[in-house]
Amino acid sequence: MRANRSVRLSWALPPALALALALAVLTPWAWAGSPPPVPPRTPPTPALGRAWPVGTHPAVLRGWEPPATLYGRGHRGVDLAAPPGTPVRAVAPGRISFAGRVAGRGVVSVELDGTDLRTTYEPVKASVSVKKGDEVEAGEVVGTVEPVASHCTLTCVHWGLLRGRAYLNPLSLLPPGLLRTGPSRLLPVLGVPLPHEPA
Repeated sequence: MRANRSVRLSWALPPALALALALAVLTPWAWAGSPPPVPPRTPPTPALGRAWPVGTHPAVLRGWEPPATLYGRGHRGVDLAAPPGTPVRAVAPGRISFAGRVAGRGVVSVELDGTDLRTTYEPVKASVSVKKGDEVEAGEVVGTVEPVASHCTLTCVHWGLLRGRAYLNPLSLLPPGLLRTGPSRLLPVLGVPLPHEPA
């Protein structure tokens, strides 16, 4: 009879307490005496862009798809529609950190002023006047779109953004005003006489 009573008492624990006990026993860091390390938070990307790399609001053929791991599958930038020969502009002021060829494609990289960020543009033929170490202003032409085969269905510019080795969404550099497209609005015209209707 006593054995049955002890079994009944073991089931009398409140569910929340039973769960807490189970987690304490099963969680490895509970044995070590300290919680697991919290991954460092990445600082937000400042919206310091002043221009799109190509055109005024190019079509985004493929958006940013962050990889789950450093070498995992994903799309580490955005593809912007642009025909060959289109001028490619620096989105923000900075310094050219690379202007040359990588795997047969032209690449231009710009380290952005006052940040730990770097933008990349490819396939881009660097302008003759652009070389490593040059200062560039926002909107300044750094090269032109090359007519080489790429992963895009149309000719495009792959625009990337990095902080160290971590890829970020380059569209986060642009302020909301540059990202938005809305319908045109007609404003009233004041001070202009109306045309006379025929009698």
